[in-house]
Amino acid sequence: MGYNKVECPRCGYTEIHYNSCGNRNCPMDQYVNKEIWVDERQSELVDCSYFHVVFTAPCELNPLIFANKSLLYDLLHKASGQTLVELMQNKKFLGATPGVIQVLHTWGNNMMFHPHIHCIVSGGGLKGKPKRFVKGKKKHFCLPVNVLKSKFRGKFMAGLQELYDAGKLIMPGDDSIRTPQDWQAFKDSMYKKSWDIDIKETLCGKGNAIQYLGRYVNRVAISEGRILSYDRETVTFKAKDNKQGGKWVVIKVRLPIAPKPNSHYARLPSR
Repeated sequence: MGYNKVECPRCGYTEIHYNSCGNRNCPMDQYVNKEIWVDERQSELVDCSYFHVVFTAPCELNPLIFANKSLLYDLLHKASGQTLVELMQNKKFLGATPGVIQVLHTWGNNMMFHPHIHCIVSGGGLKGKPKRFVKGKKKHFCLPVNVLKSKFRGKFMAGLQELYDAGKLIMPGDDSIRTPQDWQAFKDSMYKKSWDIDIKETLCGKGNAIQYLGRYVNRVAISEGRILSYDRETVTFKAKDNKQGGKWVVIKVRLPIAPKPNSHYARLPSR
């Protein structure tokens, strides 16, 4: 799409600014769209604290989610949103209906498949008839993490069972959950796990939390500065390893990363 070159007449220092191509996958693009999205969300916020909550399903579900992206991304959104709203409507917690903004994020810092939901949740909500806005009394998020985990797990697994009973799920091709007995054992193992829910700080206020999510909505998955080399067969990039306390590590992957469509999956027959 061309570029503009800026050069200092004194020292000769040169900068190249590439023209916008409009492609979301371009690391040089989409900044303006991000700012527009952020401004629109800012106008929807009210005068109260906001909290950042991240819902993540166990990694054992990743092959199933990858094979059923449309269905299970939707289920992730529904399970996390309903969990937040129903619990905060409970009088033990906020006793009101909060505002929630949700963003699906499908990769981790290492660029591997890692679906999770980012939520910005208002610390206040609508209550009573006629509706009136009430603020939470606590400075910290009012929902206990263990209660969130249990309810999110229950809602997701209940929705997953409905899809299974309707014969809508495509099963991974490793034959691990082909039979009804395999499915029941798989389900039991998921119920025994503690699902990952992270309640983050408000990032110095609601505005910065919106900026944080804006990068996920409109910007590319990886910035150009993290890509170290590319030789048409492999890509080398740097990433933060959360298991090592956020230490930067170098990762080299061979392309293509994703499997070919429909090559490793088989549809489960209706029962």
